[in-house]
Amino acid sequence: PGTDAWPGFVSNRSEQFESRLTMVEITDSKSILFSGMEGSRLPIVVAHGEGRARFEHPEDQHQLCESDRVSLRYIDNYDQVTDQYPANPNGSPGGVTGFCNEDGRVTIMMPHPERVFRTLNNSWHPDHWGEHSPWLRLFQNARAFSD
Repeated sequence: PGTDAWPGFVSNRSEQFESRLTMVEITDSKSILFSGMEGSRLPIVVAHGEGRARFEHPEDQHQLCESDRVSLRYIDNYDQVTDQYPANPNGSPGGVTGFCNEDGRVTIMMPHPERVFRTLNNSWHPDHWGEHSPWLRLFQNARAFSD
């Protein structure tokens, strides 16, 4: 329920498997996983061959944005949402790469935050992150919701 307008995921615009570190911004959405993380801009791993969001109807993407159901967007090194490769490794329009359902309990995304929640998995990180990156909060939010 509440997943109307979700895209399907099709082959990356590059027509190849993409695996790298890139940047995303967490938007203000209904996702319980991203609660309290809005506005964060974080490095994240991508590893997929079919990650480009394709919407059945052109107005679906707008509907998702307007109803706070877009959770993640790719950004470039100027902190701007991007459609450009390689910062947007799959070519999704408007950089969209994470979505939630209407009540926020279900979230889908193509990047892999589980691969960078520990700082040792990052090539660099600010010292104040300590052992865990800010991605750990996503899992803490899931745990807090289930209690």
